[in-house]
Amino acid sequence: MARKSSEPIQFTIEETIGVLSTTANGWQKELNLVSWNGAQPKFDIRSWSPDHTKMGKGITLTNDEMAALKETIQAAGL
Repeated sequence: MARKSSEPIQFTIEETIGVLSTTANGWQKELNLVSWNGAQPKFDIRSWSPDHTKMGKGITLTNDEMAALKETIQAAGL
């Protein structure tokens, strides 16, 4: 069943993989494994407030998408 837009988004950070950057106000751009609304965890890149109660816009990637991103970065020599 689809989530109603009035229902809050539920998330669980299953694993923190790494912090990519930190702003002066303490927000951190992080790579995590996140379960959204009880679904299978996905790789997630986004900014989080210091207490992880607020988040910025981000991107989620499946295992296959993360593998493709890794290959693309390596092929580019980065």
